[in-house]
Amino acid sequence: MGAGIAGLAAAHRLLERGARVTVLEAADRVGGKLLPGEIAGARVDLGAESMLARRPEAVGLARAVGLADRLQPPATATAALWTRGALRPMPKGHVMGVPGTADALAGVLSDEGLARIEQDAELPRTEIGDDVAVGEYVAARLGREVVDRLVEPLLGGVYAGDAYRISLRAAVPQLFEAARTHTSLTEAVRGIQARAAAAQQTGPVFMGLHGGIGTLPLAVAESVRARGAEIRTGTPVRALRRHHAPGAGAPVWHVDTADGTYEADAVVLAVPAPAAAELLRAEAPAAAAELAAIEYASMALITLAYRRSEAALPDGSGFLVPPVDGRTIKASTFASRKWGWLAEDHPDLMVVRTSVGRYGESEVLERDDADLVDVSRHDLREATGLTATPVATRVTRWNDGLPQYPVGHHARVARVREHVGKLPGLAVCGAQYDGVGIPACVASAYAAVDQLDGDLTGVQRLTADPVQSLHGGAGE
Repeated sequence: MGAGIAGLAAAHRLLERGARVTVLEAADRVGGKLLPGEIAGARVDLGAESMLARRPEAVGLARAVGLADRLQPPATATAALWTRGALRPMPKGHVMGVPGTADALAGVLSDEGLARIEQDAELPRTEIGDDVAVGEYVAARLGREVVDRLVEPLLGGVYAGDAYRISLRAAVPQLFEAARTHTSLTEAVRGIQARAAAAQQTGPVFMGLHGGIGTLPLAVAESVRARGAEIRTGTPVRALRRHHAPGAGAPVWHVDTADGTYEADAVVLAVPAPAAAELLRAEAPAAAAELAAIEYASMALITLAYRRSEAALPDGSGFLVPPVDGRTIKASTFASRKWGWLAEDHPDLMVVRTSVGRYGESEVLERDDADLVDVSRHDLREATGLTATPVATRVTRWNDGLPQYPVGHHARVARVREHVGKLPGLAVCGAQYDGVGIPACVASAYAAVDQLDGDLTGVQRLTADPVQSLHGGAGE
């Protein structure tokens, strides 16, 4: 249930395993947080705009649905930090903002902040136990400046969260594992970098698609439809319950909607945590309680189109903004610089995106669209000197768009899966479990299908209307 990228990936994988698939989606479109759009005649993304290329799942799915020739890395990966009143090059040699050395951090950190990093090697081991907040651990080793001016803007760009709440184990697992075996945090970071170099991870870190990442779920949906799956949008699910027919074999699932009840041998539940909690309340109350406790952050994306001749911008793909600097926007992407296809298709335009909104930050999102455009233009002018008037603007709001990963999230997800795993023919996937990035969502979908493999073996039946077979769902 749900036709975001996780659920569509699950449907795609289920079809490969020979299942019959029906996808039920409450919204009137597929794609979830991957949303293609248009501004001033240019195709743009109004949601996520890239995917991690050094994980294989999302790029592999794009190739599987015929998008191989449209995969493109960013034309430039040079980003900046807008901090201490200037745009400063994003330091290299870090893991999610955690540096391996103090080199190249002058200007970003104060002299005191630089000296604090050097003390890391002299500190005794910090015991982190089963989990710890990223900000708490990094501040204890390297000082708060590293968290506030380096870690916070990078984590904020991914989770729209608070580094002092976000779980190190869930959000930066490779650093969590390295920190458990190294006394020095900077040594742990250098070890991660050395292993990456030894693995010859030299390709692009991120990948996009000509026409925008929002075209990926559309292509997956087209592929699964072509292979016999049915996708029903505008079909919210009201209830999910196990049905034990007298004299029948194993129980089946009944999925209740306004259009009737669907019968399923197995269900992939790929919807946000609040919706999943509501649907699981009757059959898996313990899992429902865990899911109901997951919090979300809201954000908004402001897309602005300028005449290129009037939009003089610095080099690079854009910049991040540390919250400690007190600005309203948290990031800006120079989309026409970042994506070569956009510049080639619309050489007279300069498309720029800004984002606002972090966890616990509701006041800024209460502003109307015109105010968000104005504040974005103000901050862009302060950061880059851009004074031109845009020829078009769009504001896209993602209310409760990003699940938060606080300390203990890993254990919570394990408990959810333990409770759900006691119900044959049921699996969950989506952004609230193992990562909010596109590859993580696709991987969670594949894991859900793998869990169901035993339940689906030999199952091919499709019962008659109004009770229909639902052998797979879709996702966030």
